[in-house]
Amino acid sequence: MFEFIIGDIVDLKDDYFVLQNNNIGYKVFTSVNSMVNLELGMKNAMIFTYLNVREDGIYLYGFTTKDEIDMFKLLQFVSKIGPKVALGVLSTLTPNQIKRAILSKQIDILCKAPGVGKKTAERIVLELKDRIDKDIEIEDTIDEQEINIYPEAVNGLMSLGYSRIEIDKAIRGIDISNLSVEGVIREVLKKLSKN
Repeated sequence: MFEFIIGDIVDLKDDYFVLQNNNIGYKVFTSVNSMVNLELGMKNAMIFTYLNVREDGIYLYGFTTKDEIDMFKLLQFVSKIGPKVALGVLSTLTPNQIKRAILSKQIDILCKAPGVGKKTAERIVLELKDRIDKDIEIEDTIDEQEINIYPEAVNGLMSLGYSRIEIDKAIRGIDISNLSVEGVIREVLKKLSKN
């Protein structure tokens, strides 16, 4: 129904944000990957949206990139995967990591996402392998550290009393690709102590 909404970010929570457009505040559920790209007070943010109507309510999902919304929709083609599980997968892996995991049949990587067991991961690979663009560059495998570092660091920092928003904002400017979990936590604490 809505392809995208452009508006101002007026509130950020752990799993959703509020996007104000023409004096209407839209509650938009999103992934960790998209949340990292948003800031409180951000003006004219373009959010690609997906409207989900269920018996218990109407839910709006939104993402900061076209790749992410496309993967969100694609994941829901898999039987027994709804918006909640698709969001969990996109909060654990980037769209490119999901594609690489599907094309290289890395079931264990897909199982890292909340709500995805071995059977669901196998269904994702089986049902989406022909729908994935084969032209993407695939490294041999996805390094498990690539996936585990971010959530582990965030959980560690949250246990120290920092909010998800503070942590996401601090991690933004740090290259975590060559850091251990402890290294990420150290760098984020340095950054947070300066504020």
